[in-house]
Amino acid sequence: MRLYNTLTRETEDLNCNSEVLIYTCGPTVYNYIHIGNARPICVFDVLRRYLKYCGLKVKYVLNFTDVDDKIINKSNEEGVSAKELSDKYINEYFTDARGLNVLDADVHPRVSENMDTIINLITKIKDNGFAYQSGNDVFFSVRKFNEYGKLSGKNIDDLQSGARVSVNENKENPLDFAIWKGAKENEPSWDSPWGKGRPGWHIECSAMSMKYLGETIDIHCGGADLIFPHHENEIAQSEAATGKPFSRFWLHNGFIDIDNVKMSKSKGNFFLVRDVAKEYGYEVIRYMMIQSHYASPINYTTDVLNAAKSSLDRLYQCRENLEKALKTAVDTNDYADENYTEICKFSNNFKSAMDDNLNTSLALGTLFDLVRFANTLANNPDSPKKSLESVLGVFNEITDVLGLLYERKEESIPQEISELVEQWETARKAKDFSLADELKAKISTLGYKVEVTRQGTNIKKNN
Repeated sequence: MRLYNTLTRETEDLNCNSEVLIYTCGPTVYNYIHIGNARPICVFDVLRRYLKYCGLKVKYVLNFTDVDDKIINKSNEEGVSAKELSDKYINEYFTDARGLNVLDADVHPRVSENMDTIINLITKIKDNGFAYQSGNDVFFSVRKFNEYGKLSGKNIDDLQSGARVSVNENKENPLDFAIWKGAKENEPSWDSPWGKGRPGWHIECSAMSMKYLGETIDIHCGGADLIFPHHENEIAQSEAATGKPFSRFWLHNGFIDIDNVKMSKSKGNFFLVRDVAKEYGYEVIRYMMIQSHYASPINYTTDVLNAAKSSLDRLYQCRENLEKALKTAVDTNDYADENYTEICKFSNNFKSAMDDNLNTSLALGTLFDLVRFANTLANNPDSPKKSLESVLGVFNEITDVLGLLYERKEESIPQEISELVEQWETARKAKDFSLADELKAKISTLGYKVEVTRQGTNIKKNN
């Protein structure tokens, strides 16, 4: 598999023989997640699923930031503790993430539960001469890390000349960033060698990544908005502590625009996953997140959501067609060679797309090529049973890797509807079309529709 590495600005071979270590920056838990949060957890869930599909072990860590100014401010507004607030929104995160069919991470560490690890890392950075204490704060000295800017491509001198005068007089340099903040009144704090306080934002991910995955990992994931300063600072402080590369690969997903305008809370043009799911369902959101290449921007519109729903309808219909055809297919022990060759081609094309920098857009194109072939097979009463089984197997493999077709469960048909359908079929066979039409209208009034296909009679709920 080849992936585009933000660090080297090249597409490179992943080259992992057994286990892949992945860290993804998770949400700051002070509110429900919005669709911008949903994109990285969906696309990197697909990465994880695909690597497992390829036979690799994956250890996947996604953190929760539960110590942060936003959490403190909102907890004060609501009159609850920071822990109560973060506990609530961690639970709400899982509701939405599981609704999006995102697998739980192997570890979901919380900042508040890893304070000793964070303090030990800060101590190491300071002992190595890359940080200094000023009052009860500890700052990372950016100038002392010679490779600062290697991820973002930013020049430290340009940053220096464009920096505002620091409002924190304790800093030696306006570019320096806090890795420990001295305690303020009415804020949660912890004991440390530098006095009571709490960690800065950037240090937490370095500490938790190292604790659960080791000093060098394979892939660090996150949104493009995190490249600078968050991920740049993660690299600096981690490598200052260990002298080793922090992550071999850095993967960043693109932004989401709302009607061609960049999504921003300050602009008020953002949507909570929970609210969109109430109207469209979670699966439509997931489909929208993976239908474009992960590094490309997405333009969020109602038209895009409706198109995603239509695409999912086609996929569900294809699976239903294959399952119905299999119920009536005759097992002749014959296997059409041309079918086998064609089915293998779809599987190989899917793998090629995914190996090409996780190109889910191209992978979905392959899936719909398979849908057209599968529907042709399903509509042919002479299709060999083994061909139908094989194409359904590949179809299910692909949709499972993409995390699709999980939301609509097969529902049992009410007895009353089944009886009316039987009467409708009897009337049709007797060519009593007046009665047949009357029964079909009654079935429709009760919320169902009936139709005849090559696979037999279909009964469905009305949309």
